[in-house]
Amino acid sequence: MGDVIVVSRDEVRQLLDPGELRDALSVALTALSSGETSVPARVAAVAPNGLLGAMPGYVPGLGLAAKLVGVFAGNATLGLPSHQAVIVLFDAETGSTVAVMDGTEITAARTAMTAAIAASALARPDARVLAILGAGVQGTAHLAAFEHLLAIGEVRVASRDDGRAKALAARHSTGVAVEGFEAAVRGADIVCCCTDARSPVVDDAWIAPGTHVSSVGMGAELDPATIERAEVFVESRAAFDPPPAGAVELQGRDPSSATEVGAVLDQRAPGRSSVDAVTVFKAVGNAAEDVAAAAVVLRRARALGRGITIAL
Repeated sequence: MGDVIVVSRDEVRQLLDPGELRDALSVALTALSSGETSVPARVAAVAPNGLLGAMPGYVPGLGLAAKLVGVFAGNATLGLPSHQAVIVLFDAETGSTVAVMDGTEITAARTAMTAAIAASALARPDARVLAILGAGVQGTAHLAAFEHLLAIGEVRVASRDDGRAKALAARHSTGVAVEGFEAAVRGADIVCCCTDARSPVVDDAWIAPGTHVSSVGMGAELDPATIERAEVFVESRAAFDPPPAGAVELQGRDPSSATEVGAVLDQRAPGRSSVDAVTVFKAVGNAAEDVAAAAVVLRRARALGRGITIAL
């Protein structure tokens, strides 16, 4: 086996250029919905306090990679992220290992940027008020991604931890921490659910016509009534598979009732049907997104001489 580049979490954070990440993810989402990728269903080994998921994937033009991700919801009490991951990249022609990199930062950034890409395609063009529910890793990543892609006029942050909500709101010039999820959601144009909740955090009655709702949590963040009335969009119809591959909120529903975001991006399918429609993007995470983000990190690491090279 030849030389392998190892990229640390700090370096991954520095190398994940938002513009390049957006472009790579758009390619990956389009390829995913076109059937050009090879992305088997996620599998997981369950431990007493969480699970270890395995997510291999191949995206033409971007690469071949596999992510191992630990999901341990109780880690907050230990000062650790709930999601911790490592990504290994391989030469798509020979299968040789070419890089190993931290996947924790990649998971946060690619999840948030995918949600922002979906919002830019699905939210009303005049959407300006952003509500972020949850002020942890994903809430922070969402604010950065949405700032990059959308013209945000007002940011509302709500969290069970008021101090974290205030700290995240302070990152944006118009950010304000509000008390309770309802106060954040009512009147918002875009609602981002970034929690680890196992039951709905948003009441459908709070959501006005024309709102775009994004949910990236592994639990059942969304009110079933919202799913019923909304136009639903997903990364892949694999989101309807049983967990851990699929979303809790979509179980028992017809996969044909949802539209893949990549099909909207390359105009094979329409986005929102009207100004008053409620759109929902339910993300479960897809290995194609990890491949895209890792490809950005690897390209920039090579160009800038970052990471360390070892012989395996």
